Amino acid sequence: MKQYKSGLTSISCITLLVFLTVSATAFGRSVSQGTQTKSPSDTVREFYRAMHEKRFRDAFALSMFRPAIDPLSQTEFDDLRPDFEKLAATVPEKVQVSGEQISGDDATVFIRLPGDNPSGDLEPVSLLKRNGIWIVGDADNEKLVKKSGKEFFFNARLEAHHNDVQSMLTRISIAQIAYAHQHNGDFGDLPALIESGLVPKDIAGTESTGYKFHISLTSGAKAYTAGAEPANYGRSGKLSFYMDSGGIRSADLRGKQLLPNAARQ
Repeated sequence: MKQYKSGLTSISCITLLVFLTVSATAFGRSVSQGTQTKSPSDTVREFYRAMHEKRFRDAFALSMFRPAIDPLSQTEFDDLRPDFEKLAATVPEKVQVSGEQISGDDATVFIRLPGDNPSGDLEPVSLLKRNGIWIVGDADNEKLVKKSGKEFFFNARLEAHHNDVQSMLTRISIAQIAYAHQHNGDFGDLPALIESGLVPKDIAGTESTGYKFHISLTSGAKAYTAGAEPANYGRSGKLSFYMDSGGIRSADLRGKQLLPNAARQ
């Protein structure tokens, strides 16, 4: 599985999704009425159901991400909601639980997602027991979340966007080679690359990327430069990017454009 770095150090894609939801309503009933605590397997099953239904705040209340969610204002939470909904869109309503292992206050549930090879490897999901209740998470990343507090998800978003911009600029450079091959050696501006289907349409806006991309043609369209700046400095990104024949450079300019001379320093 893909591993997230920095803000999401060593959290696998599946584990991250699992971290994002378990029913807080059930937690309230369990504590107040003294009902039997959900097993690790039941908790994981509830995760997928709750995440699939987009019950985000209730979900986070029973994950190691609670310290990152509770301090958020409603405005901040709404800012992060599109990120959570993207994750929710990838989560099936049900998963196959193939077993669990419990050792003291730690547990691992083994799952297989719909569509996975029936004979393929199982996905391990880590859980911790806190105050007598199983929550999804592991001790190392729990410490990371507590240290970052409400900035955890914003920091994770920033790094993801920075990596995405690097990848998109690389894609633009490949697209320009294809475009020039089709247009007598002339490179294309951003609308031309989009119209040709060489780059995705959403690069023209900032909603999905968090960045403003642009391409400048020089020397009669025989050369080009490209760049990208955060649409909302500090929330959608911090680095400004510049690309020419020498490669991709970046710098924190508080949202301002990285110019050619500065990029070469």
